[in-house]
Amino acid sequence: MLDFLIEYGYWGLFIASFLAATILPFSSDIVFVGLLYAGSAPVPCLILATLGNWLGGMTNYWLGNLGKLKWIEKYLKIKPEKIYKMQQRLQGRGTALISLFTWLPGIGDLMAVALGYMRANKVTVAVFMLIGKGLRYVVELILLHYGMNWFDMS
Repeated sequence: MLDFLIEYGYWGLFIASFLAATILPFSSDIVFVGLLYAGSAPVPCLILATLGNWLGGMTNYWLGNLGKLKWIEKYLKIKPEKIYKMQQRLQGRGTALISLFTWLPGIGDLMAVALGYMRANKVTVAVFMLIGKGLRYVVELILLHYGMNWFDMS
C-alpha cells in the first residue's frame, strides 16, 4: 500500500500523513522518506506531510470534541476508559505542551481525542499541534540529510 502512495508523489504523502494521524495503523514516515530519497523537493514534502498529519490530528480532536463516546469507541476503536485515563493524565498539564506531542506513535491520537473531549482551546491545540507535527518532519528531514551524507562513499 505504501508503494501506491509513493507513486502518487506529493498527494500520496498528504494522504498517508492524514491517515497516519487517524486510526489507521501505519506510518507516513516511510512515504516521506521514500519521496525524499527518490528526489522529491524537501520543502513541498515537509509542508504537505505536516498539513496532512495536522489535519488528521485535528480530525481526532474534533471527534473527541463531539463528546459522543459511542462514536469514539466505534470509529476510532478507543475505549472510554482510555479516554478517561488520558484525561486524568492531561488535567492541569497545559494544553500547549500536550498538543506539541500529539505526533507520538501510539498515544498521540489518544491525546488529540482526549483534548477534544476535554474541550481544550481549539486555537491553542491547533497551533501547537501544527508546530509539533511540523518539527517532527523537520527533524526527520535533517536526520535523513545527515544520514545520507554520512553514508556517501564518494
